[in-house]
Amino acid sequence: MYRDFAGIYDELMHDVDYKKWFDYIENIYVKEGITPAKVLEMACGTGSLTRYLAEAKYDITCFDLSLEMLTVAESKLRKYRNVKILNQDMIDFNLGGQYDSIISICDSINYILEDEDLDKVFENAYKHLSDDGIFIFDINSAYYLSEIISNNNFVEDRGEVFYSWESYYDEEEKINQFYINFFVKEEDGSYNRFIEEHYERAYEVDEIIEKLNKAGFKDIKYYQAFSYDEIDSKTERINFIVKK
Repeated sequence: MYRDFAGIYDELMHDVDYKKWFDYIENIYVKEGITPAKVLEMACGTGSLTRYLAEAKYDITCFDLSLEMLTVAESKLRKYRNVKILNQDMIDFNLGGQYDSIISICDSINYILEDEDLDKVFENAYKHLSDDGIFIFDINSAYYLSEIISNNNFVEDRGEVFYSWESYYDEEEKINQFYINFFVKEEDGSYNRFIEEHYERAYEVDEIIEKLNKAGFKDIKYYQAFSYDEIDSKTERINFIVKK
């Protein structure tokens, strides 16, 4: 869960094109023939995608486990009357309502490390989705986590922020550990150091489909991210489009 990282998250995620995500989601709605009114965003982070959804006039409920991330999100989203921000966990959220669309982006699903917990995530999504509603999410592929980013080290100096990133992949557990050492420049010129550890589990497509079916989903499609192209053995990000 993001803590100290939350304050510099947006700066370090400068290469993530949230407008591209939004446009892709809008295109999915058109392609699938749905016009959602109520949208739920799981693991919304600092609200960068949420802002685009809000400006498109959807009735948005968004949540995240990290209070620090939600503090940043609130500063972005407070002016929108059509946004509700909650502190919830994907594993056990219960909002007492249903939504026309549920969204989770930026590999949040990979952060669910245990089989039974991912079962709960999908069960909750199914429960909170209206009939004929659509669930959109993505994952870092097993190929990406085990072959591309695994056991790699790199550093980046962005002036106000310097960090080193180490990654270790456990073949048996299929979990990639990210160890990030940050140095953030303060107003007095000194640097504040903090360390973040994150874990992502590699899931095969068949595992995801099995769990979605177990939760009750029947109409399951998956593509290379931001497209409708079939995945292959070297696809790095996979987007799922699932209907109830």
